[in-house]
Amino acid sequence: MKKSSILLFAFILFISCKSTDLRTQQKINSARVIAEKFLELEKIPGMSISVSQNNKLIWSEGFGYSNIETKEKVSPKTTQFRIASISKSLTAVALAKLMDDGKLDFNKSIYTYVPDFPKKAYDFTVRQVGGHIAGIRHYDYSNNEKELFNVKKMSIVEGLDIFKNDSLLFKPGSKYSYSTYGWNLLSVVVQNASGVEFNKYMKETIFNPLKMNSTTIGLVDKEMPNRTQFYIKDNDKVIVGPKVSNEYKAAGGGFIATSEDLIKFGNEIIKPTIISKVSLKELITPQYTQDGKSTEYGIGFGVVNTKNGTPRYSHSGGGIGSTTFLMIFPEENVVISIVTNLSQVPIRQLTAKLEDVFID
Repeated sequence: MKKSSILLFAFILFISCKSTDLRTQQKINSARVIAEKFLELEKIPGMSISVSQNNKLIWSEGFGYSNIETKEKVSPKTTQFRIASISKSLTAVALAKLMDDGKLDFNKSIYTYVPDFPKKAYDFTVRQVGGHIAGIRHYDYSNNEKELFNVKKMSIVEGLDIFKNDSLLFKPGSKYSYSTYGWNLLSVVVQNASGVEFNKYMKETIFNPLKMNSTTIGLVDKEMPNRTQFYIKDNDKVIVGPKVSNEYKAAGGGFIATSEDLIKFGNEIIKPTIISKVSLKELITPQYTQDGKSTEYGIGFGVVNTKNGTPRYSHSGGGIGSTTFLMIFPEENVVISIVTNLSQVPIRQLTAKLEDVFID
């Protein structure tokens, strides 16, 4: 190739890269305006948003405060939020790892792994529990003091006592009914199948290999210096939420993490390194009820299509002092994580706008 041709190619490449950088910066600027308006409108004390493309962090920013009283600002690198039900996605990867290791079969009865769980009118599988079609109930909102505002420290096995004697809501496979308690049961499956205490298994097998160094169980009785304060709304006033213990339901909603740690996790789903593509497919394949209707949910992941017809794997989270969302776009190689420290935020309004910005 002649020197002039090489110079021309280098110039075109330089202009192309500059154009790409400019488009990315324009997207970030638009997203920042959207986020700031949303924060103000919803009176969110603190929020963190991180976005990666091609496994590279392109935008990561904290908004507002992790603690209103001390005016401590949110850091996407260090501020730990309750991720609530995104915990189910993390636990799903643990189940996939056990499948890879030959220690778990998604199609086997739950009683294979938890033989002392009370027998029900019907048998049901690990897959059905993971896809919310087993018939296990969710929270009893008429008994919030016992179920949502619980402060009693319990192990994951002790946590089964809350629901284990209740009947199934329906014949497994016949309907979809979201259940965090089902994932409580799955944490015992992980523990029994692996022979390792659940939280230790998650740390050693999932968090450490992915360098998710700020992801851990949220402890009710221990000061965690990087953990945000948790807020709720009382009418239109933002106040500190009640203390709650989520340790017994770690798998379904008990982990805390930074928005940047969730990006690391999301990129594992795009290009798996600790689990196989075979086991990953089990998690991201939508399940169907017996009438042939898609649940748009695999095992620990919601599965829908973008406006372009490409897949989006995601999970929302909501708890006392937290509203969160994780979106993974494998074909676009984009991951978006959003974590807040306020309950009952209409987060899907924000996720829809950010998806429009970053997914062309």
